[in-house]
Amino acid sequence: MSTDSDQREQDRDLSAWPIERLQAFAADAQDRSQFESVRVVAQQHTYDSDQPREARRHWAELSLLANRSMRGAGAERSARELHQEFMLRTWVIEHLGPENENPDWIPETLGDDTLAALAFSPSDAAALASNWRELPIEQIRELRRHKNLTAHLERLIGHLQPGPTRDRLLPWIETRQLLP
Repeated sequence: MSTDSDQREQDRDLSAWPIERLQAFAADAQDRSQFESVRVVAQQHTYDSDQPREARRHWAELSLLANRSMRGAGAERSARELHQEFMLRTWVIEHLGPENENPDWIPETLGDDTLAALAFSPSDAAALASNWRELPIEQIRELRRHKNLTAHLERLIGHLQPGPTRDRLLPWIETRQLLP
């Protein structure tokens, strides 16, 4: 026998909501915690192999929307959301396949977005990393940011066509291992 408190608990469990209801909730979300809740639930549905591929893509799109809505002005905060975005986009490309109709699922677009997020070249990052313990904390943070923003590259690189984007990303795979 279901009670009113059971119904209220079910209403608060976002993971049980259909995508349309969660989209409406995201459209009305007012704070970071609400967007984060939507992002996490939508991402969980994306990974659900019992759902059809297209449904999983729609869940991934909702997760990206919520994630992008959380981006703040601070570099550290946006680095977290960018890392989450790059990892999810790579996962979708890897497991659900690239899709030319949506630029989020095009490997070269993700590669270009990754390069745009990086402030250092691989050689500059490697040079700084060689004596990172002596660097000011801000530079150490920037090196960590680069390490996080390139975490997906080993999985993405095989999906990239030969060309300038792939050529510019390849050195980051080795450089990343040098970063603190």
